[in-house]
Amino acid sequence: MRVTLPHDLPKDEVRRRMRAHADEIAGFFPPGLARVTTGWPSDDRMDITAEVMGMSIPGGVDLREGEVVISMDLPLLLSVMKGPLEAAVKKEGGRLLAP
Repeated sequence: MRVTLPHDLPKDEVRRRMRAHADEIAGFFPPGLARVTTGWPSDDRMDITAEVMGMSIPGGVDLREGEVVISMDLPLLLSVMKGPLEAAVKKEGGRLLAP
């Protein structure tokens, strides 16, 4: 699954906001459904791992000029939910760029 969020912010500001809001990613899921861990292997990449229903779902957020790209490697069982999950990420993902 891949979702692109356009923005018109300087990259440094996008980094600051993403770091400030990274702990809110678990809130994108219904309460108690997921445990989310994040890490920053580079300035422009945040790794995400979501533990959902006993499954580990790896992914990441790539910071680019003019856009943020969120990608998750959905297991086959959850791939049928790709459309609704993409819609939820588009809706909630904008909060990661909020001031």
